[in-house]
Amino acid sequence: MFDSFGNICKLSNAKSRSISAENRNGEKGKGGMATEGTGANAARELGQKWKVSPSLCLAPGETVVLADIEGPGVIRHIWMTTTGNRRQEILRMYWDGNENPSVECPVGDFFVHTDATGTFQVSSLAICVNSSNGMNSYWPMPFQKCAKITIENQNAEDMIVYYQIDYELDEVPEDCAYFHAQFRRTNPLPYKEDYVILDGVKGKGHYVGTYLHWGVNHNNWWGEGEIKFFMDGDKEFPTICGTGTEDYFCGAWNFDIGGAYGSFSSPYSGFFHHPTDQLYQSQCRFSMYRWHITDPVRFEEDLKVTIQAIGWRSGDRYLPLQDDISSVAYWYQTLPFEKFPELPDKDAREII
Repeated sequence: MFDSFGNICKLSNAKSRSISAENRNGEKGKGGMATEGTGANAARELGQKWKVSPSLCLAPGETVVLADIEGPGVIRHIWMTTTGNRRQEILRMYWDGNENPSVECPVGDFFVHTDATGTFQVSSLAICVNSSNGMNSYWPMPFQKCAKITIENQNAEDMIVYYQIDYELDEVPEDCAYFHAQFRRTNPLPYKEDYVILDGVKGKGHYVGTYLHWGVNHNNWWGEGEIKFFMDGDKEFPTICGTGTEDYFCGAWNFDIGGAYGSFSSPYSGFFHHPTDQLYQSQCRFSMYRWHITDPVRFEEDLKVTIQAIGWRSGDRYLPLQDDISSVAYWYQTLPFEKFPELPDKDAREII
């Protein structure tokens, strides 16, 4: 079911399937059969089989189902690119007929991208973003009964989505947990409060990743804050406490290389500095990811994840910051799960 490079030579009875705008149900032998679609005009002299429906067009406010799969099975890979503001395009995923989504996240943030900062290369095991916003997820997403993926266009204009969802139909072991991802934003962070990445998780599972997009509202270094994992009844003090923001994201010493921020992208972690040296652009912004693929944070009953925003003030004293912080938490857990908090509305997600 969950192959690795080391055993890729082993045979399997799993059945490979793929969903795209050219085969929206992933049916065997029915790819490329479309006679209408966004490529129909270009293919008008060639007809069926000639890239008639490579994408979908969504009107403002429209939600479409990208995938509706009968299981058991596992989603192996999602590729996607869109034409709108990806903070205003909402990706949702539902497992085994649940009414509430286990994934609810702006498209860009799910794929470690935020439109206001442009395009940058992400080369990690779980997420890859390649030239011209080719967004890829390799998180395995198992399900026992069914899986549904939707996308909502909250832009004020039409948007185009190109996508491919690759999956296998096969028996799923009972001890496989379900993939979850949740977006949050606080702008500005209240004085002397920790930023909450995740809270309200009930059940058994393991935390597998963090994406942060950070807009600083002052000068100087901003990343002294510690990440904290409160699990299984922890109250005031966590079981796991980090040593600093850059340390958690597997960097060190302010991400500083020769007096400048050193961006990097690696299999398990990455950091990107988005300089703002143009007219009318005053704030520095940063994106960073950390995947707990080899070191998942396991919990039995509940989980809360927070991070502090700390800089420096006079007299070598810490300064609690009031920055603009967005996040996506990625984890696996049992069903049922607690309903997510209300997604921040369009204006509350916007980066000016």
